[in-house]
Amino acid sequence: MARLPYAEIPERTPKLNIFRLLANSEPVFKPFMRYGLALLRDTTLDPVVREQAILRVAALTPGAEYEWVQHEAIGRAAGMTDGQIAACCDGGDDLVLRFTEEVVRDATPSDATFAAMTERFSAQEIIELLLVIGQYMGLARVMATAQIDIDPPIGATALSADV
Repeated sequence: MARLPYAEIPERTPKLNIFRLLANSEPVFKPFMRYGLALLRDTTLDPVVREQAILRVAALTPGAEYEWVQHEAIGRAAGMTDGQIAACCDGGDDLVLRFTEEVVRDATPSDATFAAMTERFSAQEIIELLLVIGQYMGLARVMATAQIDIDPPIGATALSADV
């Protein structure tokens, strides 16, 4: 049982506990949802890269199983392979996973990791990736603190949410 109550959400919003939890802050709910949806739908970032980062954040955050359950399904819908998903658990040698882990654990990546990122990604993509990492770090902590009840995954349907 979650530590905080779930609130009513707009009809067009998927009836997920994370959205119902966030709706406890009515003034913040809609702007937060619009920002989150922009990160999921409106960036130039490859959706697989985005989902790798989100899953790595979830794997690094105790109590963020909810985030993992929802985004594993979204990752699969985006084309992630079983191997890519499994690598998100331990990080492996993947540059995006290493970058994400260093940002989560150390607040900034090493010079070597950052240099490798600038060779592979544009400045826009790196900023978008950092914003995704920050967004999902925050959400993971909300989920862990509230001890949110896990919903069945809805996959790519989450990307069509509206507020």
